Amino acid sequence: MSDSNIPKEGDFAHWVDEKSEALKFELGEKFPVPPTVLQSPSVHAVETGNQKLEEVLLEHEAPTEAFLEELAALEKAPPLSEEELARQALADGGGDGDSSTPE
Repeated sequence: MSDSNIPKEGDFAHWVDEKSEALKFELGEKFPVPPTVLQSPSVHAVETGNQKLEEVLLEHEAPTEAFLEELAALEKAPPLSEEELARQALADGGGDGDSSTPE
């Protein structure tokens, strides 16, 4: 006895994948992810093609070799001192871009 109303194996998983992709797209349109800036004075921020951290984490892109090398260099960089963090905060203009009024 077979019931034609019972979903075939994998149909539900396929449906869930379609719905999650549609939701991911919809949420990405409503709430765009701001660009991530990873900076360290000992490691220069280098553009590694067009691939960004958000693309690897949120869009499930396979990381490129250049991206992995840059990430490894950032992980090996020494932590920033409190003085350096304060200097960067004062140099940053914040939302309005005015460095005379740091955020």
